[in-house]
Amino acid sequence: LLKYIISIIYALFKSMIKCTSFSQGIIMTEVEIFNLHKQGLMHTPEFVIKPRSHTVWEKQCVRLHCTISGWPEPRVVWYKNNVSIDPMAKPGKYKVVSSYSVHSLEINKCDFDDTAQYRVSAMNSKGEVSAFASVVVKSRFEMNHPKLFLMRTLNVIAPSLPYGVKFETNIVEKFGVSFGREGETLSFGCSVIIYPSLQRFQPEIEWYRDDKLLVPSKWVQMHWSGDRATLTLSHLNKEDEGLYTLRVITKSGFETHSAYVFVRDADAEVAGAPGAPLDVHSLDANKDYVIVSWKQPAVDGGSPILGYFVDRCEVGVTHWVQCNDTPVKFARFPVTGLVEGRSYVFRVRAVNKVGMSHPSRVSEPVAAMDPADRTRKEGVVPGRPRDLSVIEATKNYVVLSWKPPGDKGHEGVMYYVEKCVSGTDSWQRVNTEIPVRSPRFALFDLAEGKSYRFRVRCCNSAGVGEPSEPTEATTVGDKLDIPSAPGRVVPTRNTDTSVVVSWEASRDAKELVGYYIESSIAGSNAWEPCNNKPVKGTRFICHGLTTGESYVFRVRAVNAAGISEFSQESEAIKVKAAIASPTPPYGITVLECVRDSMVLAWKQPTFIGGADITGYFVDYREVIGGVPGKWHEANIKAVSERAYRVSELKENMLYQFQVRAANMAGVGIPSLPSETFKCEEWTIAVPGPPHDLQVQEVRKDSLVLLWKPPVYQGRDAVNGYYIDIKEADADFEMWRGVNEKATHKTFMTVCMHMEDLKEGESYVFRVRAQNKAGVGKASDPTEPVEAVTKPGTAEIVVDVDDDGVISLNFECSNLTADSKFVWSKNYMEMTEPERMTLETKGNNPVKPIKTMHFHPPYPVIPLKTELAVELLEKGRVRFWLQAEKISANGKVEYMNFDKNTGVIEMFMESLGKEDEGTFTFQLQDGKATNQSSLVLIGDVFKQLQKESEFQKKEWIRKQGPHFVEYLGYEVTPECCVRLKCKVANMKKDSVALWYKDGREIKVNEKLDFSEGVLTLEIAQISKKDAGIYEVVLKDDRGKDTSTLNLTDQANSSTPLKIQSTEEGIRLYTFVSYYNDELHVTWHHKDAAIAFTERIKSGVVGEQLWLQISEPTEKDKGKYAIEFFDGKGGLRRTVELAGQGEETHDHIRHAPNLAVCYRARVAGGLPDVVTIQEGKSLNLTCDIWGEPVPEVTWLKNEREMVSNDHYILKFDSGKFASFTITCVNTSDSGKYSILVKNKYGTESGDFTVSVFLPDEEPGKKK
Repeated sequence: LLKYIISIIYALFKSMIKCTSFSQGIIMTEVEIFNLHKQGLMHTPEFVIKPRSHTVWEKQCVRLHCTISGWPEPRVVWYKNNVSIDPMAKPGKYKVVSSYSVHSLEINKCDFDDTAQYRVSAMNSKGEVSAFASVVVKSRFEMNHPKLFLMRTLNVIAPSLPYGVKFETNIVEKFGVSFGREGETLSFGCSVIIYPSLQRFQPEIEWYRDDKLLVPSKWVQMHWSGDRATLTLSHLNKEDEGLYTLRVITKSGFETHSAYVFVRDADAEVAGAPGAPLDVHSLDANKDYVIVSWKQPAVDGGSPILGYFVDRCEVGVTHWVQCNDTPVKFARFPVTGLVEGRSYVFRVRAVNKVGMSHPSRVSEPVAAMDPADRTRKEGVVPGRPRDLSVIEATKNYVVLSWKPPGDKGHEGVMYYVEKCVSGTDSWQRVNTEIPVRSPRFALFDLAEGKSYRFRVRCCNSAGVGEPSEPTEATTVGDKLDIPSAPGRVVPTRNTDTSVVVSWEASRDAKELVGYYIESSIAGSNAWEPCNNKPVKGTRFICHGLTTGESYVFRVRAVNAAGISEFSQESEAIKVKAAIASPTPPYGITVLECVRDSMVLAWKQPTFIGGADITGYFVDYREVIGGVPGKWHEANIKAVSERAYRVSELKENMLYQFQVRAANMAGVGIPSLPSETFKCEEWTIAVPGPPHDLQVQEVRKDSLVLLWKPPVYQGRDAVNGYYIDIKEADADFEMWRGVNEKATHKTFMTVCMHMEDLKEGESYVFRVRAQNKAGVGKASDPTEPVEAVTKPGTAEIVVDVDDDGVISLNFECSNLTADSKFVWSKNYMEMTEPERMTLETKGNNPVKPIKTMHFHPPYPVIPLKTELAVELLEKGRVRFWLQAEKISANGKVEYMNFDKNTGVIEMFMESLGKEDEGTFTFQLQDGKATNQSSLVLIGDVFKQLQKESEFQKKEWIRKQGPHFVEYLGYEVTPECCVRLKCKVANMKKDSVALWYKDGREIKVNEKLDFSEGVLTLEIAQISKKDAGIYEVVLKDDRGKDTSTLNLTDQANSSTPLKIQSTEEGIRLYTFVSYYNDELHVTWHHKDAAIAFTERIKSGVVGEQLWLQISEPTEKDKGKYAIEFFDGKGGLRRTVELAGQGEETHDHIRHAPNLAVCYRARVAGGLPDVVTIQEGKSLNLTCDIWGEPVPEVTWLKNEREMVSNDHYILKFDSGKFASFTITCVNTSDSGKYSILVKNKYGTESGDFTVSVFLPDEEPGKKK
């Protein structure tokens, strides 16, 4: 908006100056006047909203945000403890976002190092302002150590330490990733060095598994020897798998170290049996039952797990009792038959078709007792139980829960549970013999798929009370579904033996337990589990992989209902260490110096970290009295070139510089500080030194030297270069020239002549530039280069064929997937793709032959239309195009060619599977050629093939007697049911036969045929008339058939039909009667339809309809309507995909309706318009659409209004014109035309570039 206001002010003052400057004798340029008033709009940055401080838990994310105003738009930089934050240095850690005037810094997965003071600085040409905010990261375990949190946040020493001692803790000899097997014992630990070592101040040692504090038990033993902490896991189980963390806590703080422990399954007793379940525990314990839960194993033994057996054992004995006779698939089971007051432990075994797994680790003991304390009353018949509900329902059991009655007497109460099938009132008592004591009860032996209601009665010695309110109808079945397969799996490199695997979480997964990850060597299809304990995140590090092998990964999700399908396999990844940040650049030199800026150059790092350099960052500092100052950033955004101008320096001040390189892995460490340079303007006449010298194509007798021109040109432009050479170990005086005459190019081939090169000798080179004033300073020398031809070096081979095509052939060596191949001309990348074709030949993928062909500029046959396809009668397929100009000698093989119109066509009677692919017409007219292709694959080909087959069948069907309207029914006012259909192409010997349930209807039935309509009336219809009715038309030309299912359901509604309307598609059906009690539901692809402005439903009389406006491809599919009147239901379906014969014409027409009438820009607009200031611009384009579209013009995405300067017209509903009178530079920008009607919207874009008369056309102002 501000820029728009400035442009208006500029236009106003421009007109004012033209009127006043001559009369008052003012000699000022328009630019000076504009800048004078522009200064009044500038102001320093100002914080509208400052960032605020945050205290967060470890591993949470935090966002600092602020709102800043200022003009010119300020540059915003974030700092952590006064060190600028670079998101590239730690990808994924920091995210800096600037949107208009709102700026934010997001810190991902906070750790203790993120506790700091953060500063945001905003700077423009008018000044700089800063604001501060603190972030404190708390650890969960600090809740038990508040003093540690206070010391870390305030950065003070604990007052209890003597003489101000502060402990320094170092964890050495750290444990790494460990692997164990079920049943084994695993020990690991770290050595701890604490300085100073005071006997009376011993550290506190804590061990965590998956961030949960471990306590000593028979499975876990901890030991601290004074200098080493050890953790021993006895009799390993899969519950022991996880991330283990050691915390060493002293009075001054704490140190941590973490590593993952993997636990593999023990060998099964029977080969192919599944692994043992894990994490067995009780969910709910009462007097009468205990619900036991567990997690499924990752290994199924190669065949699906059929279910699980639950065993119980009373505490104090060793006898295990199996609780279920048949395997249960749900990972949850209520165990009944327990003795009240006794304690039990549980275990679970998995079974597949091969055999049984090992038992799981036993659960913690749990007592069969009611946890609620009750006050016992006697002598009163208890009241109704309260709040009865179904808390869990599976296909195996249903669990009820309720609250005791308020009035229950002096003695305890017991409960009777009753059930009845929904829709009946026949109540049955479930526990007749033994009343329930607990307010929860599990019911078994229910019919899966049926709906039940339940109620409960209280009883005591005084009698049985009234029943509770019944529950809602509950259908027996699993409410919890098996989770869907996880989404896309992405592996990334980590170390030479591990890979980081991340994936998209399962959609709509309920009660998710976690994920199992499996790996396989690419191509082997032999899968191995990466974890035996489910992980809850969507990222996991898979260890123990073979270096150099390529692996693929897959993931599946698990919850109590089961294990999901596997995700799709990931792409193969080769196991090797991830890329590293580059080493420091070196050789910093000055290329140009003016009063307040210096241009620096440097050399590329010797090690780039395994990835291309993405940019460089330059820092500078002042040197006063020989003492260096504080480093400052010269550039916030990385620069790709190895040269950069550092601005805003102080004249005659001494400076030092350092450079850092960045790649995909992050920003490397800075280079050593440069020499001290003085910032003073160069006034010498000769040019400065060239820079960025590179040596390529090194052979034993030649090499190529490339360089970049000097930044400082001197008094005149550079007109040539001289190349110097000397042996690498020779003295400075041994430099000698290679070329006697200056070269104008920025590259040169140095060959073996005049003893320039000797095979096997190492050389260095430098370049000097010259202008009219003389030869300037030499560049820095290159690194030593040995004149030797490396083994396997290939050369480019040139070939010219009879047609004048020039081919350059080069055999590559050791080509990998990451290799890049670029053709260059004069060492600049080729930019003539219209005359250049590239080809890869050879059977060896490691050493392919790369070929580039230069083609002579032969003419091209112009085309009016590209290759297109259309369907004709009988399902024939026509491929055609039209040439704009072609002579009578034009050659077109295997196709029809009309030389008068230029139409070239080909016909196919039908399409088969072998016809799927790309169709190409190749044209030749003398030397002129052209071709046009049409791709018919996938859904496009299948749809065309179905259209062709349907048209062919329809044509064959209509050659004989056929149905125009298929068999339907209606109810007459006399309550008769009339079956009728409409036929055509009948003749005298044509026969129409009626059938019911396959038997021909006798002649004494009332049949009728008049005006092409066949009818059959059924008076006083009854159930005996229900059945399948069929009409057959036939004669010597063929036959056609129509059927009608007239059953109980058919009496309530007609089949679901499709109708094309002006707005789109309408689906409708007629019912015999309609009232408010009839519940109607519409479905699309088995999902209930969410109604919007585009998709609506309604009722007109007895017609139920669904309207789809502006249909798209996504609207195709199966539609269904469901009725329910309280007694029974009915479902009608139709396929909206063009497959049904009776609805095909509607479906084909409706999707194309919006396409035919949609608003569109037919043509006439260029992509770019370049125009001189002061001229007038007029553009016209064609508009199409029915109804007539609305037209809107936009400039830089803002709506335009017609005025004297911008004249916008729309004539006859077809032609839109755009005129700019007296173009000026403010008219440069992006323009768009937007056309819209109810069938759609389309836009056309073009760019206007205005140049001054003394500028080159196309040069941006």
